Amino acid sequence: MSSEVAARRDAKKLVRSPSGLRMVPEHRAYGSPFGLEEPPWVPDKECPRCMQCDTKFDFLTRKHHCRRCGKCFCDKCCGQKVALRRMCFVDPVRQCAGCAPVSRREADFYDRQLKLLLSGATFLVTFGNSEKPGTMVCRLSSSQRFLLLDGDGDDHREVEVARIAAVQMLTEGLPPGDSLSHTSRPAAEGGNARATGMTLQYTTPGAEGLTQLTLTAGEDAEGSRRQATAWLAAMHKAAKLLHESRDQ
Repeated sequence: MSSEVAARRDAKKLVRSPSGLRMVPEHRAYGSPFGLEEPPWVPDKECPRCMQCDTKFDFLTRKHHCRRCGKCFCDKCCGQKVALRRMCFVDPVRQCAGCAPVSRREADFYDRQLKLLLSGATFLVTFGNSEKPGTMVCRLSSSQRFLLLDGDGDDHREVEVARIAAVQMLTEGLPPGDSLSHTSRPAAEGGNARATGMTLQYTTPGAEGLTQLTLTAGEDAEGSRRQATAWLAAMHKAAKLLHESRDQ
């Protein structure tokens, strides 16, 4: 990738919306696949009462819009200011009692798990039906748009995150097939199972059907699989956020 293209992908701009200041990609196509669009606000004329407690708005009881859902509330029901990284807000923004806890949970992904994904881990990687896996380091790109896989020599692969169609965890301690619809979690996230690998299915430009990629936790330089296990748990969370972004 040329330095000019890389600079264009990383370029940011500061924009002001009714909800607050946002630092967004200069080119929309280079936005994070985990991001959420700002919701339209419910028009003032359509909400004479708080949409949570039904208090009537008047001169003393002002209406406020939740920056995450766009609904209209009184100050009591929408008085919390919480960071909303998925919408690229610079400062914490006003959110309702229902949205604020969700944003706080997502902050854990950005503060801890995203760092794990960016730092990468060692895996045994199998592409498609290949019988021989190769040792590669897998990490998330700084733009959050690609999974980068680097092996020996010039062996470099990229998977566009937005093209990932399905994710399945491979675990020990539970029957195989912990997919996104399951409630069980790998041990690195607090469950009883231990993540040993992950299968990704994604679309490839110009190709029909889905391409499959299997990651099996490998040992780092110290002979430990702990980093790979933690990376898998973080990627599992990232896949859930990706799914939510598509359903927005």
